[in-house]
Amino acid sequence: MAQGIVLTGDRPTGPLHLGHYVGSLANRVELQNSYKQYVMIADVQALTDNFDNPQKVRDNVLQVGLDYLAVGIDPHKTTIFIQSMIPQIAELAIFYLNFVTINRLKRNPTIKAEIAQKGYGENVTAGFLIYPVHQAADITVVKGAIVPIGEDQLPMIEQANEIVRTFNRTYGVDVLVEAKPLISEVPRLPGLDGKAKMSKSLGNAIFLCDPADVVSKKVMTMYTDPDHIRVSDPGKVEGNVVFSYLDIFDTNKDEVKELKAHYRRGGLGDVVIKKRLIDVLNAFLDPIRTRRAALEKDPDYVMATLLAGSQQTREVAEQTMREVRAAMRLDYDVRDKR
Repeated sequence: MAQGIVLTGDRPTGPLHLGHYVGSLANRVELQNSYKQYVMIADVQALTDNFDNPQKVRDNVLQVGLDYLAVGIDPHKTTIFIQSMIPQIAELAIFYLNFVTINRLKRNPTIKAEIAQKGYGENVTAGFLIYPVHQAADITVVKGAIVPIGEDQLPMIEQANEIVRTFNRTYGVDVLVEAKPLISEVPRLPGLDGKAKMSKSLGNAIFLCDPADVVSKKVMTMYTDPDHIRVSDPGKVEGNVVFSYLDIFDTNKDEVKELKAHYRRGGLGDVVIKKRLIDVLNAFLDPIRTRRAALEKDPDYVMATLLAGSQQTREVAEQTMREVRAAMRLDYDVRDKR
């Protein structure tokens, strides 16, 4: 097994979609064969913008767990854990708040973009603003050295590493580990509407659990080329979401290349390429849906898997915290008179 610990995860605000798969899930399935891997269900972070609906977050912990197992993440190779069940993360995040300024948090490009997207303005909560600090604790509590992410998350890793360097330098130790980002080959999947990113909140996503008929309906609404009015018209491939998806999911690259050439010169309708994509996506999703349906019949097994992974992670996290507390001179003992 290769050296290094991988840490990644998702917020349980709904079932996972194709954007999650190409962004990190596919990497996780591959990485588990070479690294010690932790996959986190980030329910605490999900509460930063769902604090008034905790039942939604709780329900979706199971849904995300189902998706993880259905895509092939193996609990014998990967430790899957629930964030809220690792109290050491919250403790570490509190310590880290002393190593970052409010202005630095406000300048984080990822946080700025999410605040604008959600329209928080000056009403952003402290919990949402310190999201990067909490993420730094997620990574470092298991000494994660590799973090599979999308490009939009790079500022989060940068800020986590700033905290790591400041901590180690302040206490003259080498306790914490800097993380290296791992960007997938397809760092971002466009939404059905042509917007830059597939997102549940934007309503432009295909979920891994979507039935075949739902996938068909969604694909038929996909953004193509608004100027491609008649079949005979030449069409644009660039920015055409259908071709973006075919590039990723269609294994017959030569035929996709021919379809692009045909579309560009005219004579190929949008319905034809959409029907091809429907077949491609349903063929890709069928085995995932089959495994998920089987797992749904035994939710106790899924939850037991998550709880067992959480117990394993707590033990690792507590060892990290012993080292952190010792560095910060917080390792008190009843016999210690110092």
